[in-house]
Amino acid sequence: MPSWSLCMIVKDEAAVLERCLDSVKTLVDEMIIVDTGSADGTKEIIKSYAGRLYEYDWQDDFSAARNYSFSLASSDYCLWLDADDVLPASTVETLEKLKENWDPATDVVMLPYQTAFDESGRPVFSFWRERILRKGPEAVWKGRVHEAIEPFGHIVYTDAPIRHDKIKAGDPDRNLRIYRKMLEKGEPMDARHLYYYGRELFYHQCYQEGEKVFERFLGDETGWIENRLDASRQLAYCRYGLGKDQEALNALMYGLTLGAPRAENCCDIGRHFFDRQDYAGAAFWYEAALRCPKPDLSGGFVTEDCYGFLPCIQLCLCYDRMGDPQKACLYNEKAGKYKPEAACYIYNQKYFVEKGIAFSEKTE
Repeated sequence: MPSWSLCMIVKDEAAVLERCLDSVKTLVDEMIIVDTGSADGTKEIIKSYAGRLYEYDWQDDFSAARNYSFSLASSDYCLWLDADDVLPASTVETLEKLKENWDPATDVVMLPYQTAFDESGRPVFSFWRERILRKGPEAVWKGRVHEAIEPFGHIVYTDAPIRHDKIKAGDPDRNLRIYRKMLEKGEPMDARHLYYYGRELFYHQCYQEGEKVFERFLGDETGWIENRLDASRQLAYCRYGLGKDQEALNALMYGLTLGAPRAENCCDIGRHFFDRQDYAGAAFWYEAALRCPKPDLSGGFVTEDCYGFLPCIQLCLCYDRMGDPQKACLYNEKAGKYKPEAACYIYNQKYFVEKGIAFSEKTE
């Protein structure tokens, strides 16, 4: 059986660190927890769990800190987590079995990372991350921010999700500040940095800058296809923010040329037409979204609702406004199969009852 080292970097995480460590402690053979300047009791928690405190002088470089944590590990593999990550009991059980039946050829284990949730706690945004990595020269973090290790060797995908359950907001300007500092120092930005820099600009409503950065990124065909697909949408959002609606639609359409259509893109195009009261046009794209297979192993960002609930609930609205309440009712019921507790689904049910519309599965 292989040995696993838990490797973490933390700062002021006393509110969540114990929750994280309790969820993973049965899986790992040692805990390497590097503190980058806590002042809230985090250090005491580290000592109580790991038995030893490692400290690191923060340099606005997440990769440098994570590589330091990996360098301290003595196990065969490194498993990394953030302090506000939690392993559900089902994930722990799956990973225990994986460890017991370990394939010695394994270099990297990819696990789903769930980072956003609806009101019922159901994950709505997820993507795969390189989570357990063979310790060695290839397991190197890169990137001052939005850091990652490029998967290498024999890669295993395991459906054992990790939940990123934040209970407090971090510094919203940190990432953009780091990117701007990189530019001030003349540090080069590779395609990945450029993509994430554009996202940070959009989040900060710097739409004009964001538009230019995404145009530059999309002009460089060396970027990862999953980032390019998402960048076409992010470019559209920047253009909407600038009032360039037609150019925004052009960006969404450009995304369709990059590969098989994704439901996220189709839903965005559907929303474009819906907002302009072109309900037939919107319905076309929402129905297209329902035909898109979910790219389970692509590694890119997946907005779960776009592969079922969202297009169904939007089709309910489209058909109701086009004067076909029976078909609208049908799509509302389809939406309810994905999220029976959703307030909009329940509201629509009452609406159709009041109108005397009965649900019929034969309606198509």
